[in-house]
Amino acid sequence: MWDRLSGYSKAVNEPKGHVVVFAPSPQLTVTVEELHGTPDLHLHPGGQGVWQARMIAALGTRVVLCCCFGGETGEVLRHLVGGEGIEVRERPVAARNGGYVHDRRDGQREEIAEMLPDALTRHELDDLYELTLLSALEAGVAVLSGASDEPNRQVVPASMYERLTKDLTSNGCKVVVDLSADRLAAALEGGPTVVKVSHEELLSDGRASDDSVPALLKAARDIAAKGVHLVVISRAAEPALVLLDGEAFLLDAPSLEPVDSRGGGDSMTAALAAGLAQGMDQTEALRLGAAAGVINVTRHGLGTGGDQAVRTLSERVSLRRIDTEKPDTGKPDTGKSDTGNEDG
Repeated sequence: MWDRLSGYSKAVNEPKGHVVVFAPSPQLTVTVEELHGTPDLHLHPGGQGVWQARMIAALGTRVVLCCCFGGETGEVLRHLVGGEGIEVRERPVAARNGGYVHDRRDGQREEIAEMLPDALTRHELDDLYELTLLSALEAGVAVLSGASDEPNRQVVPASMYERLTKDLTSNGCKVVVDLSADRLAAALEGGPTVVKVSHEELLSDGRASDDSVPALLKAARDIAAKGVHLVVISRAAEPALVLLDGEAFLLDAPSLEPVDSRGGGDSMTAALAAGLAQGMDQTEALRLGAAAGVINVTRHGLGTGGDQAVRTLSERVSLRRIDTEKPDTGKPDTGKSDTGNEDG
């Protein structure tokens, strides 16, 4: 017999707040760098949920990762995640975890190989659902992340996201979703608290007609109509768009020279959830999220960044109201932030 609520590493330094991250099937990642003219191998746990959990832990917040480990890749991942400062509550499974090998010796990522994860069985799904539900109700804040699979080879069915979202929110848990396609559609039926999505995902899902501010805000309002209080749309190097209780904002963060653009959105989601767990209001949590996203792209590791660096940079993030009645909705209507401080 396996214990659903045991087998996790202890967090340190009395973390603030408590977040659960639902990560059905973490990935084993192998990245080849170059060090002094020779190959330098880096072996890490990865996947959206792991990267989010790593950033949450970095921000001094207790984080519990609810996931499955199976196969040879799962055995390696079980040991690697334990060294990340992340508490792990796992369901051992027969399904293999996926993984990839990337070559970055020329400064750009080149995919050498990728193995997709296996789908979970009905009993494995039931146990993972129960494990996540109990853990998230205990925490009060949950992040629902996806898996690196394909539509015809899903680790978990999209319907599980609807059930989790509905059951958690109806019992007082704040649910933050960072999903796309059918998983996002399913989670929206459950009425999440926060939705973070990229503009590319809105375009590929057919939720936005183009990447203009009016089109993206229309997509955000459609999402909010499902009962979502906060919608955040990341736009690569452009300021993120925010729809907070029906009001539209631009989230401006300092521009820093990127090292690796991957993982910025996951870090934003993670910090936003950590802020909510720490008792911040939504505007404070948004600033923390924007800062974490910026810090992450200046580093080689995904979901990484120093607590003090993120919090210091968050003080330079502005949340500016958009006047949606003006033709140029990409500009704020005044030179003031939502707190009344002058931007400049």
